[in-house]
Amino acid sequence: MVSALWGVDRRHAPDRRQQMSHRRDHNSVPLGRRVAELRAHRGMTQQAFADRLGKSKSWVDKVERGVRQLDRYSVIREIADALRLDPEMLLGPRRPPPTTLCLDGVDAIRAALACYQHQPERTVTAQQAGRQVAHAWMSYQHGRYPQLVGTLPGLLDATHGLRSLLASTYRITAAVLVKLDHADLAWLAADRAVATAAGDPTLAASATIGVAQALRALGHHRLALTAALTAADTTDDDAVRGTLFLQAGLAAAGDGDRRNAHDLLDHAAALADGPIDHTDGQHTGFGPVAVQVARCLAAHRLGDTVQAVERHEHALASDDWPRLPPEHRAAHLIDAARAYLDVGDPGRAGHVLIDADSVAPAEVRSRPAARTLLAEILQRGPAPADVARLAAVIGLIRQP
Repeated sequence: MVSALWGVDRRHAPDRRQQMSHRRDHNSVPLGRRVAELRAHRGMTQQAFADRLGKSKSWVDKVERGVRQLDRYSVIREIADALRLDPEMLLGPRRPPPTTLCLDGVDAIRAALACYQHQPERTVTAQQAGRQVAHAWMSYQHGRYPQLVGTLPGLLDATHGLRSLLASTYRITAAVLVKLDHADLAWLAADRAVATAAGDPTLAASATIGVAQALRALGHHRLALTAALTAADTTDDDAVRGTLFLQAGLAAAGDGDRRNAHDLLDHAAALADGPIDHTDGQHTGFGPVAVQVARCLAAHRLGDTVQAVERHEHALASDDWPRLPPEHRAAHLIDAARAYLDVGDPGRAGHVLIDADSVAPAEVRSRPAARTLLAEILQRGPAPADVARLAAVIGLIRQP
């Protein structure tokens, strides 16, 4: 019998008493350690488990030791499938919240991206399409993902044949899909953006930002590094070049390449300290504080978690912090909450998530990574009232 919710073979699942006992015992155990315990309980070596997942033994070891974070629900589900158990055994029950984005919206985006030769009859002028794209950028930078998911398929049609507007629409599409944990589809949209922008070096370079983000989300850090650095050499726009250096530095950090990560982020910092066009025509959000939050994330990816927390607190004290778009600020706060959890401060982690929710609610309520993090915070012990309220709103726990 197959579970209607998870698609897991129940014949391999533990009985109800074993599940209840596990839930009582595992709340305070780090997620990586629970994976190690469950793997050992199944009688699997790290190598056998890695083979089943299609990963390296080193990857499994880093997960189990907490060096590599499990912050993507799709990966957690793959691990649960490999262990032949329900994902709730790792994270606890997961109920569909009222704020979850409708999957039909993502399917509509997928269908729009599948149209290669479709040339719809134009129903809006170029000027009207331009206003729609500008509004879409504003919606993205304010974290209004539910609205964007519903409007992007039509916007892809409306901007067809208008090169710069279509490239921008593909960029927005890729960025939203990365947020929603559809990195493979995001890569397709970002690649379309680059192809559409061909012949315009700055437009193509800015489109490559999305390629690097999608490749990083897919775990292809070396490819992301190469793509970002290649594009950075093609444009004179310092904000675009600086953002590409940030992406390259984060890719290097994700690959464990400490030296290159620091060097690349230093290059970005040098550009950020120079004259930057704050009109941000390519919607990069680049500047000194963007470099600071990237250094925080890089430190975390490299295992320097205490340093990551220190860098986060330094970024918040910066006068430039409010200049970051709400989406960028909330996304960073989610990364910072993960760092606080990893240094053993779930209370602070929960309150930072509350801050993120106040800045851009969809960052917390719609992103699988944020929901997974909140579930882990709840498992560490009794949550403060405001954290519990947020979990109830999202649907992770029952309303009192």
